[in-house]
Amino acid sequence: MAHESNRHEPRQSRLRHRLALWGFLGIALFFLWTEHRAHLLGVLPYLLLLACPLMHLFMHGGHRSGHGTGTPDEKENHP
Repeated sequence: MAHESNRHEPRQSRLRHRLALWGFLGIALFFLWTEHRAHLLGVLPYLLLLACPLMHLFMHGGHRSGHGTGTPDEKENHP
């Protein structure tokens, strides 16, 4: 019987370590958020401005698909 309980100790120990780690990370994130919320939220307008040129670059696909290169059926569907 003593051998069976020793076999499960590493699993319980790992579970305790993981719970302690997640608890510590949760507390750390809470304090980081409460102390630095003004700094993080103050950057949001600049992130929106930065998103505009990045979306233009990545969503247009480099303008490889021109408007005049489609088939006649595609030209009727796209103004």
